[in-house]
Parts: sequence; structure tokens; C-alpha cells
Amino acid sequence: MASNEFEKGVKFSFNKSIHYNEKAVVSKHILKKETGNISLFAFDKGEGLSEHTTPFDALVYIVDGKADIVINGISNVLEANEAIIMPANVPHALKAVEKFKMVLTMLKQK
Repeated sequence: MASNEFEKGVKFSFNKSIHYNEKAVVSKHILKKETGNISLFAFDKGEGLSEHTTPFDALVYIVDGKADIVINGISNVLEANEAIIMPANVPHALKAVEKFKMVLTMLKQK
């Protein structure tokens, strides 16, 4: 099993399963299927993802820290234990207000 994948049948903690790297975005696949993906990310302060679109809905759940998630030009600042849905085909971007970890669940349409 690759170190970037999660072992099935073994309990884990989102927060303890990924670590921050200076001036970087770190990601790990939790599950990767044809119907969608669940990934875990750690963003250092100031890091982010530039504006883009995807053809499927995505749920972002903040595990730790604080992020600014801009959806269709509207800023949403989320903290630990908060979530938001980024709709398919709508421009969005993410930026670390402070270091943050998130779970990203993407569901593909048939």
C-alpha cells in the first residue's frame, strides 16, 4: 500500500493522519473511486488553491484551523468543525487564513 493511501478496516483520526509542511499543501487519498473521491488536505498559512471549477459537487469539512473558501466570488471563512458545499461548475478557490486541515468529498454525477 502506498504511503499516500489509507488502510481499510483500521481506525484513524483525520487530524493526526496528515501533517503541515512549511509553505506547502499536503494531500492524502482516503478513498478514490469512479463515483468520487475523499481526500485529506493540510495547508500552511497563506497557501491555497487558485480559482477553478469542477464538474461535480464537493463537500469541504474543516478539521483544524481556518480557511477562506470563495465560491462564485463570495468569501466564506470556515473554522474547525464547519463545512460547506461547493457546487458543480461554479468557480471556487481556497486560501489558508491560518494553517488548516480539511476533508474534501467529491461526488461525480452519472
